[in-house]
Amino acid sequence: MPQINQLSTVFNSQLFWLIVVFGIIYFVIARTMVPKVRSVMDGRSERIADEIARAEAARAVAEKAQEAWALRLEKSRAEAAAVAQEARRAADRENEAMVNAAVAKINLKLDAAEQNIRKAAADIREEMVGVAADATQDLVERLTGIRVDKEEALVAVTAELELMAKSADRADGSHFAKSDRQRAVEKVR
Repeated sequence: MPQINQLSTVFNSQLFWLIVVFGIIYFVIARTMVPKVRSVMDGRSERIADEIARAEAARAVAEKAQEAWALRLEKSRAEAAAVAQEARRAADRENEAMVNAAVAKINLKLDAAEQNIRKAAADIREEMVGVAADATQDLVERLTGIRVDKEEALVAVTAELELMAKSADRADGSHFAKSDRQRAVEKVR
């Protein structure tokens, strides 16, 4: 058979061209496609690291806002206590009628101070809900690529705050009033 006789001369030539073609394909892939894939992977890693850093920064801002709120609350309480103490001293020096008037005046000031404290606390909570919803929305989009609308982020953040409030109620008796949560969600919407 003539095909079998030609096999030894054709085989070496075909093997040579096979090696040449695969070598060219290897170098084309190694020089063009692999660097592109690596750059895409590096870019994605950098974006994820940037998003994590931004989330940490947002959390730090929220913690600073909470600390500022606590300082304002403590200052308001100290001021209210100072006003109450001074009013009590003045009431001791006055007669019975002036004592009653001073007590009523102090109670009004304390109510106003408590309302200011509640308003400041509600404002901080509203800001925290908004910031947390924005951060949640941004993180989910950056990490998973899924776009979450503002309403879903608000619902998730509100649910998490309710869980935290329930566990805090059990731990130390403090709570995040339901009306405050609803008002915060409505304001951010």
